[in-house]
Amino acid sequence: MARGVGHPAGGEEGQGARLVTIPLVRAHGDAFARGRAHGEALRKELRAFLSDRFARLNALSPDPLDLDVLRPDLTEYARAIDAQLPDLAEEIRGLADGAGISHDEAVLLQMRREVLGYRKLPTMGDCTTYARTGSEPVLAQTVDLNGDLDDHIAVLDVRVGPRRSLVLSFGGLLGYLGVNSAGLAVGLNLVLAGEWRHGPSPYLAIRHLLDTCDSVTEAVDAVRDLRLASSRSLTLCDRETAAWVEIADDDLRVSTGAEVAHTNHFLHPDLVPRDELTVFARNFSVRRLAACEERLAVLPARASTEDHFALLSRDPVRVAGDGDIRRDRTVAAVVLRPDRGELHVRPGDPAASSTESFAL
Repeated sequence: MARGVGHPAGGEEGQGARLVTIPLVRAHGDAFARGRAHGEALRKELRAFLSDRFARLNALSPDPLDLDVLRPDLTEYARAIDAQLPDLAEEIRGLADGAGISHDEAVLLQMRREVLGYRKLPTMGDCTTYARTGSEPVLAQTVDLNGDLDDHIAVLDVRVGPRRSLVLSFGGLLGYLGVNSAGLAVGLNLVLAGEWRHGPSPYLAIRHLLDTCDSVTEAVDAVRDLRLASSRSLTLCDRETAAWVEIADDDLRVSTGAEVAHTNHFLHPDLVPRDELTVFARNFSVRRLAACEERLAVLPARASTEDHFALLSRDPVRVAGDGDIRRDRTVAAVVLRPDRGELHVRPGDPAASSTESFAL
């Protein structure tokens, strides 16, 4: 059973421990059982989320949305998930059963970002991520989202075959980012390019990688086999390799090294010309990447988890909110320790919250 413990912001592990506030959901068994356990554990929360302005989509979209409007798209998304990731498709059915919601609603929870699209919602934040190998391998990132989703954070303790994973989730997502028992950690950044289409979300792809892969090399090969719904950059880390993988349509580019960092603009020269981030958002992305790399350069190889949170909690890496639900802000910061099977998270504004820790 995964275990959780909390630490005060700015304190070291083991000092001033307190109970966690983030729900920990145990999702073991076959695919349907995993989804049903997730849905049952968060039944009240997920139903309330769907009732809140249609999973808050109608607080973000300029056009009114409902199930009747979206059902044709949700049907196509579901078909694509069934075709490419049948195990997770069955888990989505279990989620619907456990939460007492429709299958369309369970699919919607997986595809919210794709439903909104990027042309309607230019981003100003949306994550700063880095990874480094060595004696203390680590993957750390801010999570910058719109929709005020820090009140719907959960951690999933998932077992699929020989692997267990700790997965950060928002509002019923089967995947977002996480670490598995094989020593693989996966994070992500939004990048904007190409034609978003019907397919599995990158969030589901990340969950698939954690379920099936033991290394960065295996994960990169697995991503190549998927036809995803939308553009993203994934950051991967195991005990020996760190990498980012930029995805636009069916194009994929990889960069590896002992240390990598990424924000929201394309870095590979083949994909830079395709970047559709607005100039203002790109300038802020460049600024955050420079700040991250500058701080990483002076961060010791054996830096503590709290040292990493200190890096993530300072502007401009941390993106403060302005009260507008439509704007991205930092809703969590996460430090993953792939060699230890640990997930550490500060929910909400990491400059004002405490570290909550989970381990396999």
